[in-house]
Amino acid sequence: MEKIDALLEAAATPSAPALILRPWDSADAADLVALYRDDALRRWTSATVNDEAGAARWIQEERRGWDRGDRFGFAVVESRTAGTDGGLAGHVVLKNVVPGASSAEVGYWTAAHARGRGVAPRALRALTDWAFTALPGTGLTRLELLHQVDNTASCRVAEKSGYAFASLLSPAPPTFPLAGHLHVRTRGQLPRPAAE
Repeated sequence: MEKIDALLEAAATPSAPALILRPWDSADAADLVALYRDDALRRWTSATVNDEAGAARWIQEERRGWDRGDRFGFAVVESRTAGTDGGLAGHVVLKNVVPGASSAEVGYWTAAHARGRGVAPRALRALTDWAFTALPGTGLTRLELLHQVDNTASCRVAEKSGYAFASLLSPAPPTFPLAGHLHVRTRGQLPRPAAE
């Protein structure tokens, strides 16, 4: 697969600034450590970042995914002024991308200070649009979003982002100790307008 790089944007809302989605950078390590002090983030994500060395490894793995062309992780930052980064607000990722495979998976998390402002749905919609337009030669036609049944916030993000509920998943410890939901969005599917 040819090397892909991207800078994505999500429009501002009346109550929140525009978002910039960009590949993770080593300069994000200290901020990433601070964000991972949040118990809710640690509960819902499989990665653990305890210190700057761990953050550097996590960021390096995100960069390796771009180099391999199988995982495209974006730091989500709030825009201070046109084209410049504000504070880290979250993460979105397109993962398990295999040339010729029709489906891949998306994931996301939102920083504690940015929750409740539509960051995750706006970032996920931007990532979804990018995946279906930037990777047309891969055969990608379906994106899947998985979350545990008790993660009601992720269920709302999926719905707001046009990912329809598809099925109930059996528990799969240790990643999914409880049952889960599978949500799906397909290429060409128009998402229903949703309130932020």
